[in-house]
Amino acid sequence: MRVEAKKHLHDINQAADLLTRFVSARSLTDFENDAMLRSAVERQFEIIGKALARLARLDPGLAERVTECRRIIGFRNILIHGYAEVDPRMVWDIIETKLPRLRLEIGGS
Repeated sequence: MRVEAKKHLHDINQAADLLTRFVSARSLTDFENDAMLRSAVERQFEIIGKALARLARLDPGLAERVTECRRIIGFRNILIHGYAEVDPRMVWDIIETKLPRLRLEIGGS
């Protein structure tokens, strides 16, 4: 595996770990009412999406092993370009239902 690919995987793993720490012992209501928490979470999702997009250009086969690779990249684009339309409940659902799988696939805990 190329060094650049390892770096992108590391960045994804680190962002996923931070996301998990940020939302630990938090609820959807906490998330909806805390602008700083939402901003921090969205930033980590942006990093994950961008690192995965770079990985997809560098090593498409490796990136495609990540379940819903294209959807993750698309979610990053929504956060960046469609930020006014982001529903906190959707973000929270992704944290609860999609983030654990991503962490396992990338090699996190």
